[in-house]
Amino acid sequence: MASKENTMSKIIGALPGLLLSGAVMAMGIFSAQLIGVLLVTGGILPAGSASPISGIFTAILIGILIRNLIGLPDFFGAGIDFALKYALRAGIILLGLRLSLSEALKLGAWGVPLIIACISTGLFVTLYFTRKLNQSSRLGTLIATGTGICGVTAIMATAPVIKARENEISYAIANITIFGLIGMLFYPYLAHIFFADNPVKAGLFLGTAIHDTAQVAGAALIYAQVFNANEVIDVATITKLTRNVFIIAVIPFVSYLFFRNHRESEEGNAGQLPKWYKLFPLFILGFLLLSMMRSIGDATASGNGQAFGLFSPTGWEEFHRFWSSFGSTYMLGIAMAAVGLSTNLKAFKGMGITPFYIGLIAAVAVGSVSLLLIALFGDYVAV
Repeated sequence: MASKENTMSKIIGALPGLLLSGAVMAMGIFSAQLIGVLLVTGGILPAGSASPISGIFTAILIGILIRNLIGLPDFFGAGIDFALKYALRAGIILLGLRLSLSEALKLGAWGVPLIIACISTGLFVTLYFTRKLNQSSRLGTLIATGTGICGVTAIMATAPVIKARENEISYAIANITIFGLIGMLFYPYLAHIFFADNPVKAGLFLGTAIHDTAQVAGAALIYAQVFNANEVIDVATITKLTRNVFIIAVIPFVSYLFFRNHRESEEGNAGQLPKWYKLFPLFILGFLLLSMMRSIGDATASGNGQAFGLFSPTGWEEFHRFWSSFGSTYMLGIAMAAVGLSTNLKAFKGMGITPFYIGLIAAVAVGSVSLLLIALFGDYVAV
């Protein structure tokens, strides 16, 4: 009984932040549409043109403005955190219905060489400049894993292993947040400049050049909304999920490099490496499970005339289209609004400028390598 009451209290506690995130998402969509209407009526865009501004982009900016100009009471925090963690994961899992399992695995496999190149660049460039600029090895290790793999998740998984201090964790998260946020807002337009005729290349770039899973999802949504290319969401999501899997191998490797130079941490013995299954992002399995469901549904609909013996081909198409759209539009939309609402610019005050140089160099290096390799070899990616 106590556990049920505790669960209910958590749900009630999360409601204000969830409702606020939903309201900011709605404000962002409305504002973007209004800007489009004003541009058309003002003669700047031809009649019938879609808004050049993404609702997701606008929602993120509105969230940042609310958080930093108005401020948020503490009771919104639980719901915003919930949206960042669970709405994001639910949205990504539901995106699995957009692709068959074979398509998802094929694209993920073809993207592996590019992913390895970008991860390696992020790791070694960051660690090299950390030494050159005489910064904390722990700080450099955290920024390296965050830049190379999956942002804040990788930082938080690495921190206890190398016994990082609180201020070092904050520095690293600030780096990932600010440069990932910049990438999320502007890389969709950069991707269109270079790969306007190829959504696969654009999706590969967004999935490899941007740090955090939420930031990749936001960038892909912005690209899809502005340039009417929903395939970019599929490609960027699969690329990022494939990249996330490397956390299992990269964190032990980076920790080994750290301890090779520091046989014992200043606080005492080295931290214990988490079990491999604690490093694996479980929502990837949910994505693959729904991709498998899509594959089986398509096969049974074409073979027996009924998907799973329950849906007509038309009904099955409506089912998976509705739920995948629900995930990409509402779940990810709420999560992106929460990204804006959780971005506290005050966290960057009082931090030395040198760690930002390292984060900037790492972000530019990863983005440049991604652009170059996709431009040279992107045509070989099969989908």
